[in-house]
Amino acid sequence: MNPRREFLTTHLPAGFALAVQPIAAQTTITTDTRLLTAGEVQIPTKDGRRMPAYRAVPSRGKNYPVVLVIEEIFGVHEYIKDVCRRLAKLGYMAIAPDLFLRQGDPSSLTNIQDIISQVISKVPDEQVLSDLDATLEWAAQQHADTGKAAITGFCWGGRITWLYAAHQPKVKAGAAWYGVLVRQPTPLQPQHPIHIAASLKIPVLGLYGEKDTGIPIDTVAQMREALKQGVSGSQIIVYPNAPHGFHADYRESYRKAEAEDAWRRMLAWFKKFGVA
Repeated sequence: MNPRREFLTTHLPAGFALAVQPIAAQTTITTDTRLLTAGEVQIPTKDGRRMPAYRAVPSRGKNYPVVLVIEEIFGVHEYIKDVCRRLAKLGYMAIAPDLFLRQGDPSSLTNIQDIISQVISKVPDEQVLSDLDATLEWAAQQHADTGKAAITGFCWGGRITWLYAAHQPKVKAGAAWYGVLVRQPTPLQPQHPIHIAASLKIPVLGLYGEKDTGIPIDTVAQMREALKQGVSGSQIIVYPNAPHGFHADYRESYRKAEAEDAWRRMLAWFKKFGVA
């Protein structure tokens, strides 16, 4: 199959991922596109493909700072798109690339275990970092100010946020939402945040929940100690009553107070390091 054709005939999912149904409609945040340019774009990648991404940016002007928004395991579904729109309303070009596309479409699967085994476990870090580099290059071509670039990600994307901050010096700051910190390396995932903590040069704000059953609190403590050995100035905030996914307003895990506080901290973090 022609890889260029394969990417062009694949589109970002509409709505929410099947695996997280039913949606907690009473808490789901919806951000409109008024005064925004928002929708799917195609980004050329280093291997000659074109990768779908969701982009939201103020509809007037140019040279906006950039935020790369990294998906959960569920793909670039409505929640991730809405996060992009929220950031665009604040004056950013926010871009969420479909980093799973070569391996499959998690939004079409109904079981989280299937998403992990059939898609997520097959995604190599090297591919992800290269695709994010391509996304940043594309943003520069769209007259965004990539000298003011940040990255944020949720769950799977939280781990990638730490790794990309170590990989790409053009990024000025990161905000990692409850991404795994400590895990055994594999051929496709040779490093985890704990392995790059001491050498990290870019400040990352970690946003974690003490009630997160998938990220033991002792691994957060390990990461904090490792960060002390470096010079990045990174910090980790732990919310005592928050579970995993506490920012995901479309799920039962959502914690309004903690999510809003963490969002404010993220924006202040970006501003502190010149991404505003």
